[in-house]
Formats: sequence, structure tokens, C-alpha cells
Amino acid sequence: MRLDNTTTPVTYAFPRAGLPAQGAEPLGRAIFTEAYAVIPADVQTDIVTSFLPGWENARAWILARPLSGFAETFAWYALELQPEGGSADPEPDVEAEAWLFVTHGRPRLTLGRAQIDLEPGSYAYIPPSAVWTLWNTDGEMAGVHWIRKRYQRAPGLPRPEAFVKHETEVEAVPMENCEGIWATQRFVDPFDLTHDAHVNIVNFAPGGRIPFAETHVMEHGLFVLQGTARYLLNRDWVEVGPGDFLWLRAFCPQACIATGTEPFRYMLYKDCNRHPGLARP
Repeated sequence: MRLDNTTTPVTYAFPRAGLPAQGAEPLGRAIFTEAYAVIPADVQTDIVTSFLPGWENARAWILARPLSGFAETFAWYALELQPEGGSADPEPDVEAEAWLFVTHGRPRLTLGRAQIDLEPGSYAYIPPSAVWTLWNTDGEMAGVHWIRKRYQRAPGLPRPEAFVKHETEVEAVPMENCEGIWATQRFVDPFDLTHDAHVNIVNFAPGGRIPFAETHVMEHGLFVLQGTARYLLNRDWVEVGPGDFLWLRAFCPQACIATGTEPFRYMLYKDCNRHPGLARP
């Protein structure tokens, strides 16, 4: 079966919030190991949100942050913006670059003097030192994934330029020898070495798979936007679905098999295009 999103409604999972009922069993699907972590959708509740300096009428599920034994290169937020919520000074680190992806609502992004009204499926890359703001000027709640990373400069290369695209403008390029079942939407040219990380959308038709245990230097953050799968994390097969977040340490073996009847799609962060540092951590 080929991947065909023209016949399947596109949805973008986001934390559901709320709290489980008192009769619910505390033991869930969350996993934290030295090689990987699984933060499932059902633990992304109201009581684990963060309220941040410089942000108004907004809260965030911080799903990853640089930490010994956890994410080393990035932080990942799921931002919930109430009407009129947002920030006029969102980024506290002048060296940080950012990626934004809208799951619902219609927030307004300013980049320098440009004002861009975003919608579900909008994707933005923001380089370090850029002047930007984000406000929910709509009357409905908005959800935005915000990934932050300290930009790693390279000799002779300029910093990347800001851009905004909608995911429908980015072709899903099939991987080799998969008959179109496995395809990746790359928002940046893989040979553009000004970028030190990529945030892409990976797509599988039901039954599609990564047919080998990938083991590589790139660290991953992964948020399931749609569909279900069995995911190999190190030596463990884990069932994952919409709203689940995964962290994979560099060199953690990984593979997946898409299950269910709709496409399995996830947003994927990876650091790339730079020499490994030789200093001991």
C-alpha cells in the first residue's frame, strides 16, 4: 500500500490536558531509560505544564530539555496559547534557533517586520538572534510545537535564513526500495550545511516499516502526529500512538512498523551536519 494522504484526513495530535479520574490505574506506558524515553499522551496532563517568563495566557508541556542522561542538544515544548496569549520576547537565549509547527488554531508570527498568520500545518524556522514574536490573535485556542537548540556555528558558513512553509508545500520523498510506503517531508535541503539540525515529518502507510534497526550518531526527539505503530527502542518494542513523545539517545537502535488503518506520521528532530565535539561530557 502506498502512502496517500489525499484520501485520509490529516490530523495533528497535541496534549489533551485534563486529569485522569480517581479510579484510573497509576501504572501507565511512560518509560525512562539511559537509551530512550517514552512520554505518552496520557501523562501530558494539566499538573505537568510550565508557565514561562515573558509568555502571557500560555502554558507549555516541556517534553525534553538538555539533561544528563536525557536530551543533550535540544528542548521540545508543546505550547498552548489561549486567545490573546503569546509573547513579545519569546526566546531568552540569543544563541538559540527555533522551529515552530502549528497543530491547531491560527497564531500570528512576526519575523522582523513581517507578519505571518499561521494555520494548522504551518512550519517556521527561526535562526539565532532573530527578532520574533508569537501571539494568538484568533478567538480559539492554539497549539504550537516549539523546538529550541543552541546553534552550532561552522567555519566559513553563514547562519541559515528564516522561512515559513506549510507542510502541504513540502513533497514527501519516498525512501529507497519501499514502493512509496515510507516517505519523508524534508523542510530543508539535506545538503545545506548551514543547518546544524533538521526537523522533518516522517510518513508511513499502514504496514510500512523501517526495515532495519537504525543505529547512528544523530540524537532524536519524536512526536507522533497521527496513527499508531510498534516502535523498536534499543531492545524493546513499544506501542505508540497520537500525542506520544519519544527521545532516542545517539546510537540507540530504532525501527518501527506502522499499525492501524491510517498513516503513521511523526515530527522528527535530529542534530546533524557538524563534527562531533571531542571534549569529554
